[in-house]
Amino acid sequence: MSTISSKTFTLSDGKKIPAVGLGTWQSSSEDAYNAVATALQNGYRHIDTAWIYGNEKEVGKAIKDSGIPREEIFITTKLWNTHQDDVAKAVDTSLQNLGVDYIDLYLMHWPIAFNPDANSTFPKIEKNGKLVADIVGGREKYLETWKKMEEVFTTTKKLRSIGVSNFDVNKLSKLLTVAKVKPVADQVESHPLLPQFELLEFAKKHDIQIEAYSPLGSTGTSVLKNETIISLAKKYDVSPATIVLSWQVSRGVVVLPKSVHKERIIDNLKTITLKDEDIKAIDDISKTTTERVCDPIKFWNYDLFGTEEYV
Repeated sequence: MSTISSKTFTLSDGKKIPAVGLGTWQSSSEDAYNAVATALQNGYRHIDTAWIYGNEKEVGKAIKDSGIPREEIFITTKLWNTHQDDVAKAVDTSLQNLGVDYIDLYLMHWPIAFNPDANSTFPKIEKNGKLVADIVGGREKYLETWKKMEEVFTTTKKLRSIGVSNFDVNKLSKLLTVAKVKPVADQVESHPLLPQFELLEFAKKHDIQIEAYSPLGSTGTSVLKNETIISLAKKYDVSPATIVLSWQVSRGVVVLPKSVHKERIIDNLKTITLKDEDIKAIDDISKTTTERVCDPIKFWNYDLFGTEEYV
């Protein structure tokens, strides 16, 4: 039987983070407000947004209108690629948008920096006959950006915890060699078709919390249609989404499912205890089928994850 999840994980800095949060990527302003309001009314206490989503103001308004004390809600937002040269200003902008005094978890959205002078949030230039992301600072710019995040974290009370997003083992490893403040979390795409086993093992070794965005896959993916997932859903008499989210939580992964539909929002907060053999069955799915939804090679012509030859 599924139950509403109130499970939390403890970050390396001692802060508690709810195991299930509401993702708001690709949610319009109105949808984001309604989704957050619905989520908070039905037990969620963890909301994930980002400056680039364009819905921080609506997320903040829904949180305020909920009447739930600020300290009971865990809020995550993220530093966008065009803002990496002025982290302090970016933090202040997000705080103002959200209408709060502090952010529980502030993440570097991507380990790449875009041209901050371009009149675009997704600046591109022509290279080798292709439009590619207008990236500045080289492939290790994120090390410099992290120092700026550390400065805001250590000199103000605006950020309770800091972390990263879309970092692989190599980038996390390099960051740990220079970081004065260890990132408490790494938010990445993760689901049964992209389980991130190597990253999860590395993160556990270094006490870094892995968070999964798109934990149910995304539009057009086959995660919830997978035969193993459907079979287990029937076995436990729950939805396929509950199976997938429960698998992630059993691995110690924070999940951030996104939905704007009330029934799904409520269902996504439910988890069950899976048997070991069923966890292994889900682990094995990626042996025959893999899929990455969010890959910069597709939309920036930038090979961040080594999926294709760098252009």
